[in-house]
Amino acid sequence: MNKLSSQEEKELIAFVKDWLRCHGYSQKDLAAQLKIKSSRTSEIIKKLRDLHNKGGIINIAKNLIKIEQNWLSTKNNNNNKENNNEESSYSEEKNTQGYNQLNFNYKLDLDELMDQMEKDHKIN
Repeated sequence: MNKLSSQEEKELIAFVKDWLRCHGYSQKDLAAQLKIKSSRTSEIIKKLRDLHNKGGIINIAKNLIKIEQNWLSTKNNNNNKENNNEESSYSEEKNTQGYNQLNFNYKLDLDELMDQMEKDHKIN
């Protein structure tokens, strides 16, 4: 296998960081999935180089796909548990709705939040 060029490494790290952000995970979560002790970027790239040496970019992609599928199935299992708990905790939720007056979704990124604030301000 050819070695990853420094440009390819930079692009791969940029992709991985964006991918992590998109799924709401950290480098620490990725390090755990890759079974490496450190979550530092240098250690992650070392592991990605190792994967590349064992099977090229396809091997890296296969491993990242497995990790993503694991995360998605974990989230789906958690969502199913939450849905089951929603029915039993409906009265509790009804009592706490007063505290959620802002209808704030903390998962929005900053740009979306700013846009929503501007839109809300124009309406009022």
